[in-house]
Amino acid sequence: MREKVRHLAFTGIFIAMSVVLTRFASLRIAIGGIEGVRIGFGTLPIILSGILLGPISGALTGALADIIGFVLSPMGPYFPHFTLTSSLYGVIPGVVSLLPFRSKALRVFCAVAIPQVGVGLFLTPYFLHTLFDMPWKILLIPRLVSVPLNTIAFTVLILSLFRIPAFAAFSEH
Repeated sequence: MREKVRHLAFTGIFIAMSVVLTRFASLRIAIGGIEGVRIGFGTLPIILSGILLGPISGALTGALADIIGFVLSPMGPYFPHFTLTSSLYGVIPGVVSLLPFRSKALRVFCAVAIPQVGVGLFLTPYFLHTLFDMPWKILLIPRLVSVPLNTIAFTVLILSLFRIPAFAAFSEH
């Protein structure tokens, strides 16, 4: 019972962190009146949730962070497509972290890189293009810069967190 409460509490903390970092501490760049690019650390708590708490908690963290964030700070109408992409940022690292890797660094890198590339570079621009008819060139060029930078930054941050004794103990559960 105590473990379930702890798990739920951390899921809530990751949701709150993601909402704040995504909606209020990110640089939002509108393209044609639509948010085309968002630069920030909002997906980091979702990725951490997936890695530390598993793919189901990662999915819930991503989905609830998107829905709550939309309610608190909408930018245009609600589209469930972006709730899906947000939840994938938690599911994919959760699944990847369950796979056997030779090193923790490689596991963390893959858990960060796969959703960054798959969701950030391909799926989100695809939805923006199909929903709003935004040009591919405008959507992809900034992401070709941000995805590698986010991947490196998030991997370094997560590996640094694993070096903190209290966090390392949490990550072992």
